[in-house]
Amino acid sequence: MSDLAPLEQRIGHRFKNGALLRQALTHVSACARRGDSYQRLEFLGDRVLGLAVADLLYAAFPAAEEGELSRRLADLVRRESCADAANDWGVAPYIRLGEGEAQSGGAQKAAILGDVCESIIGAVFLDAGFAAAAELVRESFGARIAQAQPALRDPKSALQEWAQGRGLATPTYRVDRLTGPDHQPHFVISALVGNYAPAAGEGSSKRNAEQAAAEAFLVREKILYKGEGAS
Repeated sequence: MSDLAPLEQRIGHRFKNGALLRQALTHVSACARRGDSYQRLEFLGDRVLGLAVADLLYAAFPAAEEGELSRRLADLVRRESCADAANDWGVAPYIRLGEGEAQSGGAQKAAILGDVCESIIGAVFLDAGFAAAAELVRESFGARIAQAQPALRDPKSALQEWAQGRGLATPTYRVDRLTGPDHQPHFVISALVGNYAPAAGEGSSKRNAEQAAAEAFLVREKILYKGEGAS
């Protein structure tokens, strides 16, 4: 692990099982088998990160209601925030990539950096337990928690940021029904996000109905509570 010692020092964790860190840095393009890549560690790290950040937020904002905590959580664990943490650790030179991905600048891509951040958190969790992983999160995300003042966003923007933070495609909107005369239309539109069930909204214009559909989705998934940040 001597070649990874500088990275361990910046992360603040010396691995007992060095294979975990190597796997956490291995993109699927560099593997003969998908199971040898960081994908499983990323899955685990995403959940560990969410719990650790939720715990920090709960302590940092004792007067905040669930809706505010949920917005702050979504802002802090989104891909860009994880990529920033990975850049702070200086992981790019250590990421193992296939030739094509390396030539396309994969080590600088926010998606890959964000994945590696989560996979390293998952690796620390397996190597030393939740307390060690939570300490890594506190050291790496603590300042962001203190500085974060997420503005209330309109529902469509909030939904798009939430989806992007989870690696999902940009939400789309489907017109389910249009009734009424031309001068007074009434739209029923559904918000579509990944494999989630559609959420419907109504309005006198497509924009209003789309906003209502986005808000319905956010409320249903407990990301937003009715009336919070909606416009």
